[in-house]
Amino acid sequence: MSENTQSTVTPEQLAEVIQEFEQYRERLLNDTMETAKKAKLSKKKVMEQLQPQLDQIDGKLEALRNQYVILTTNS
Repeated sequence: MSENTQSTVTPEQLAEVIQEFEQYRERLLNDTMETAKKAKLSKKKVMEQLQPQLDQIDGKLEALRNQYVILTTNS
């Protein structure tokens, strides 16, 4: 007996996830730059290391925003 259950995400839930992801990105960037400053590392070097993670987060945020647009325009 296997049921095909799909979890339905509401636009409100999706908006909350997007907001949390944006806050996480901001915190990651700020905390990393603050730590780098204390360690006297160059901003350029730190950004080179951090950029792949930021790009990945930005890609996920874009996908979530697109999903949000779809959900809110089909409602």
